[in-house]
Amino acid sequence: MDGGETTVAGAREFEFALQFEPGADDLMDVFLRHDSLSLWSSAIFMNHDHMWRLDHAKGTKEALRAFDEVFLDETRCNECFDVTDCDTGRAYHVLDRQETSQTIYTLRREISQCHSLPHFIRNHVQQGTVFESRRTGDTYRWRVLYPGDYPIGDVYDAVESHLRDGVSVSVSHITSAGNWKATERVATEFSPAHWQVLEAAVEHGYYERPREVSVADLASILDEPRSTVQYRLRTAEDRIVSQFVEQTL
Repeated sequence: MDGGETTVAGAREFEFALQFEPGADDLMDVFLRHDSLSLWSSAIFMNHDHMWRLDHAKGTKEALRAFDEVFLDETRCNECFDVTDCDTGRAYHVLDRQETSQTIYTLRREISQCHSLPHFIRNHVQQGTVFESRRTGDTYRWRVLYPGDYPIGDVYDAVESHLRDGVSVSVSHITSAGNWKATERVATEFSPAHWQVLEAAVEHGYYERPREVSVADLASILDEPRSTVQYRLRTAEDRIVSQFVEQTL
């Protein structure tokens, strides 16, 4: 074992990715229109009848306004992939709202022909399952931690057989469990502008040795002033290092 990851004995993990074509889902269409928008979960719980969760959305003010109009609409289902809509109880509460981020509490009831992906997984694995999710672009990605050697192919077949038009599913990996964090990621503290600079820096080799691009090159790529790019890089790096030191040293 290397990389500092801790493996959980007797536990496995896999990842489902639901992909949505344009027009297949109103909420995913918002993510398709707004590159800055992302949504990830820090806590997901469920029993046979209900699912409740905490989600963290980040994006520009325009992206979050568009997100709110769809996500917080209690007349539609944000988790369904088997039907376009259904009459099930659901409630959303914004617990924290910042300029470019917010935290939402969700409670929804599972009913026939209106199921979330965790419902299918729980029906097969039964107990001891932990979920993590993230939405960006056209993809709703679910990472699942589960005990033992359950036949994940059965879950895949059940999900695939219930997909509505315009939605597809894939399993990206099945591995031993590791690197699950109980604490909230520092990434949620970044603004979309910070994320844009960091992603460009990684994509274009700024952190390679030797560096493949300079700050001036990144500024040209992003069409931003050099001083702005340098400031965003420095503040993002300072935040990452500070949290790393606080949590590990």
